[in-house]
Amino acid sequence: MTGNQTIVMIVDDDDSIRKAVRRLMKSYGFAVETFASAEEFLGSDRLAKTSCLILDIHMPGMNGLELQKRLVASGSVVPIIFITAFTDDRARAQAMNAGAAGYLAKPFSDDELLSCIHSVLENAGADVPQSAPR
Repeated sequence: MTGNQTIVMIVDDDDSIRKAVRRLMKSYGFAVETFASAEEFLGSDRLAKTSCLILDIHMPGMNGLELQKRLVASGSVVPIIFITAFTDDRARAQAMNAGAAGYLAKPFSDDELLSCIHSVLENAGADVPQSAPR
């Protein structure tokens, strides 16, 4: 993916989380787009431009695990980092077994999220902004 713009997509029904994570990512030079639901993300044309997907698990309508399942079934290899306020070992196992690149419990620190994103993007061969911590 080197040479293309690295775009982090955030899908979370909590507006305050979307804004906070967006602000953090932008402060380190990432291009970021946000979506309030899985359906909104799927209805956009942004999947092909997605370098990393930060995805909440518990959302109204289609939840994060269902979105992951749909993306995997369609052949998508976009790295997914789950964020959740619920520490459910079964959901974590399901997400990771289906190929999630990361799983963070809310509240997580900025450093935890940035480290996870950096690792995911490096492993995917995506460009990491120079200002992003390594």
